[in-house]
Amino acid sequence: MADITVTQQDNDTYLVKVAEGKSKSTHHVELDDSYHQKLTGGSVSKEELIRRSFEFLLQREPKESILGRFHLSVISRYFPEYESRIKAK
Repeated sequence: MADITVTQQDNDTYLVKVAEGKSKSTHHVELDDSYHQKLTGGSVSKEELIRRSFEFLLQREPKESILGRFHLSVISRYFPEYESRIKAK
């Protein structure tokens, strides 16, 4: 299981570190208030949404395949089921 750390950089930008054993990756993720509300209705923090989103991604691809910089909404372009799965949690 990967260790996922999410740290807020500014209002809409987060630094995500993923560690699996001795291997690590770093990602810069953007998440604006409107997309956060669309997916969660405000029921979970932005940090928690991003952490759950990375768990979703890691079930489908290795951390090295995850983009280094992206807006969270990009996930649904690669995985159309993303939004429905994240809303269901």
